[in-house]
Amino acid sequence: MAKKITDRQYLTQWETFRLNISRSTPVDWQESVIEKEKRIKELEANSEKWFKYYFPNFYTSEPAKFQMLATERVLANAEWYEVRSWARELAKSSRTMMEILYLTLIGKKKNVILVSNTFDNACRLLLPYKSILENNNRIIFDYGKQESIGKWEAGEFTTKKGVSFRALGAGQSPRGTRNDSFRPDVILIDDIDTDEECRNKERITQKIKWIEEALIPTRSISNPLLLIVCGNIIAKYCCVVGMGEKADKWDIVNIRNKKGKSTWPEKNTEKDIDRALTLISYNSGQKEYFNNPVDEGTTFKSITYGKCPPLKSCEKIIIYADPATSNKDKGKSSTKGVGVIGYKKFQFFLYKIFLDNSTNATFVEWLYEAYRYCKAENVDTFRVYIENNSLQDPFYEQVIIPLINKLSKDYSFRLPIIPDKRRKPDKFYRIEGTLEPLNRLGCLIFNENEKENPNMIRMKEQMINVSPTCKEMDGPDLLEGGVWLLQNRIVKAETSYAVGSTNNRKY
Repeated sequence: MAKKITDRQYLTQWETFRLNISRSTPVDWQESVIEKEKRIKELEANSEKWFKYYFPNFYTSEPAKFQMLATERVLANAEWYEVRSWARELAKSSRTMMEILYLTLIGKKKNVILVSNTFDNACRLLLPYKSILENNNRIIFDYGKQESIGKWEAGEFTTKKGVSFRALGAGQSPRGTRNDSFRPDVILIDDIDTDEECRNKERITQKIKWIEEALIPTRSISNPLLLIVCGNIIAKYCCVVGMGEKADKWDIVNIRNKKGKSTWPEKNTEKDIDRALTLISYNSGQKEYFNNPVDEGTTFKSITYGKCPPLKSCEKIIIYADPATSNKDKGKSSTKGVGVIGYKKFQFFLYKIFLDNSTNATFVEWLYEAYRYCKAENVDTFRVYIENNSLQDPFYEQVIIPLINKLSKDYSFRLPIIPDKRRKPDKFYRIEGTLEPLNRLGCLIFNENEKENPNMIRMKEQMINVSPTCKEMDGPDLLEGGVWLLQNRIVKAETSYAVGSTNNRKY
């Protein structure tokens, strides 16, 4: 468990931050007044150049298109309501801070309220604004000294030019938030949701009510308001979701796009993203990087790991595969899977699982790997099924079979595949009906030798999260398909099994 940071350590960190701001913003003291005015005018006409010049220690990578479009919306609309559900490492708070300082320094906004889940957290988020105004040499050189006497505290301060900043915790009274005759014209809500509060719908409802009935009405009707909310979707029902549905723009950007590629490749490489995701759980990754909160399910509270008998000793064996029609190896596409399942003495054993976002070619490789796994265990009699319902049939015939035939040339044999054309009912109720009784009775065993395999870890996480509203149940769906076939269709007659490694059956 990480040590709690002390006040002394916190102060040291902020002194370092302040010093870095000062050192990173040198100015040309020999610049003439005319040259200075020309330079400032050119910078103010191009917000990206302005950000890059005044914030070199924040503007460390070239911006992504979605970031530039977001800034264009904010600067083009004095009256605007935007919710930014940008994944971690996409600089939602940093870019928003640069935009707000731009608007206040050039005189377009006068009164800023920064709101977070607590007052202390709001002060923490406001502190970079204060430190930048105190120590950024370029801002001071071009726009004058900002720090004023007597109105310069951590949670509330007013610049010499009369721009006020105030931190506010959720639920606190925002009344009286004026800057002379100016009511708030910028409300920034950042990190408003907490995991604990999101477990209680009533608490979220009350917080949204406070935002709509107490916070937003502090504005002036006749003066345009910029309202920006920075926050990820950390629960099915949270403040960000409630506000996003009412905003002029709800900008949801994940760490990877729909094609499975980095949404900000200038900063986050595919290798870096892969590394970050391997260090956290599947659930955490979905919530923090893909705006996809995975609720813990109620069907499988736990799963059973155990020692599996030798595969060749099983009474029935099946390789079952779910291809999923996506051809993406990253992102939120449905996961493909291949599992090796055995049955012996009223127990079902998951020996091996391949489960991940993958290309179709990789999926077919998994089929061969599963086949080789069985052959390495000296198993000669087993079946290989691929799910092929009415929705998948063209995909199976036009995509999967040609890939299998192509790979069969490298292996010198065709896989003995049978399409599973079973008409399947609702996924959740199917999984619950087939697997829950077996799991509850200890008759569904996961191979303990595969416990640390990333594929088996993904399988466990998907099992634990099975629920009527869960979006990620491809592994449990695969397992249900295989177990159902073992229970209902596969018989031990040798003639009905796909046997051997030289089967040249045509499809």
